[in-house]
Amino acid sequence: MHPQEQEQPLLVDSEEEQQDTAYDSSDKILIIGVDDADVDSWTRAPPFSWRKLWLFTGPGFLMSIAFLDPGNLEGDLQAGAIAGYSLLWLLMCATAMGLLVQLLAARLGVATGRHLAELCREEYPRWARMVLWVMAELALIGSDIQEVIGSAIAITILSNGSIPLWAGVIITALDCFIFLLLENYGVRKLEAFFAVLIATMAVSFAWMFGETKPSGTDLLLGILVPKLSSRTIKQAVGVVGCVIMPHNVFLHSALVQSRQIDRSKKGRVQEALNYYSIESTVALIVSFIINIFVTTVFAKGFYGTEIANGIGLVNAGQYLQEKYGGGFFPILYIWGIGLLAAGQSSTITGTYAGQFIMGGFLNLKLKKWVRALITRSCAIIPTIIVALVFDTSEDSLDILNEWLNVLQSIQIPFALIPLLYLVSKEQIMGTFRIGPVLKIVAWLVAALVIVINGYLLLEFFSAEVNGAVLGTVMCIFTAAYVAFILYLVSQAITFSSWRNPLQPKMIMDAQNCRMNLQ
Repeated sequence: MHPQEQEQPLLVDSEEEQQDTAYDSSDKILIIGVDDADVDSWTRAPPFSWRKLWLFTGPGFLMSIAFLDPGNLEGDLQAGAIAGYSLLWLLMCATAMGLLVQLLAARLGVATGRHLAELCREEYPRWARMVLWVMAELALIGSDIQEVIGSAIAITILSNGSIPLWAGVIITALDCFIFLLLENYGVRKLEAFFAVLIATMAVSFAWMFGETKPSGTDLLLGILVPKLSSRTIKQAVGVVGCVIMPHNVFLHSALVQSRQIDRSKKGRVQEALNYYSIESTVALIVSFIINIFVTTVFAKGFYGTEIANGIGLVNAGQYLQEKYGGGFFPILYIWGIGLLAAGQSSTITGTYAGQFIMGGFLNLKLKKWVRALITRSCAIIPTIIVALVFDTSEDSLDILNEWLNVLQSIQIPFALIPLLYLVSKEQIMGTFRIGPVLKIVAWLVAALVIVINGYLLLEFFSAEVNGAVLGTVMCIFTAAYVAFILYLVSQAITFSSWRNPLQPKMIMDAQNCRMNLQ
């Protein structure tokens, strides 16, 4: 290592000018090792350091919030109430698949210094990237509506019903200002705030777990012994479909750029990838445990009961109170606190993701507060309309939630396919492209998720769509949808045959890197 690197502090703000839309150069954190003086970071990563792991910790936990949003919590409680403990193994497998996708997103961001939306803007023709942008925005809006309504439901619960749903939506909309305030204090302050929210969820749902005392034996059997029946197939599809969130793939590829690393040195890039992999794995293990708490609480209380099929976010707290009311602190409020933490954290990360998606696809050079307000308005305005329309009807909110799940399921291929072909290509990733085995596994996971969500869409539309006119419209939409997916796949196969605007520079950088390694 060069002597000047040893003299720099471990954690400082970088002053270097960077061509980057995810973070300004002044916002990035520069990590310089103090324990790797004897390591040649051109060729290999420095030795493991707990202190460095702590400094890299943050992006993975922000990413993991999408696995704990109100939509996922509703999927958890419905899986527990209807299928009992039998789908816990599938929840574990789905979390593992989600981890693989998120690690690939982090790999893309670290190795290239660009996030997924920026690379899509560079690599696809204008018409295709505009379609991808619209799809990403629709997925984000659909997710945000669920998150904001979930937070508003929690506010209604905690206020004993004195604050209606629409007012809760407006209160939740103000989290945009919390986000802007915290962002001004630096990345680490923002990450600390989300750590508090995740801890709040963990404590709340662990408390519920302790209050209801689910069966430990059934829990272990549910995780270790795969079971699936025709009666629980819908819940199984929902468990897998809720794990991979399209906007979260864009988000994670940008979050990892909050740490400034020297990408000219292979060892430094590999070091960042190693720490981000550890951090993301720990974050998703925490999210998996929290999801288990929710699923098993409702499995213990409502599996096999007459009301199992009618439980949703709106009435879950009341059913819990009727079943387990009393105690030191009413379980209704414990549920409300956990749900509020989930809703608030996920809406703020949704705002964050919206900034990266809009800025990356459109190459907008707007101030942070302007982008945040635009992104927030795109979701809050339709959410307020939804809250006013559906405020008094639990059944209507459940139907709305199903439609929003379908909306997000439709968008999944438009995040997964671009991600997989980008991380597979040497012109983009250099020596950090994924190998043949990982490529096959990743495409199999993507195909499985797309097929499962396709099944969900087929079942949903076959039940909901009636009439010749509407059926014809859906056939046209389906044909266009499948054609665009096939186009994206064909681009992944024939990528090297058409010109990449960044290809000459990237090839030169790769050649320089190889010369340095030699």
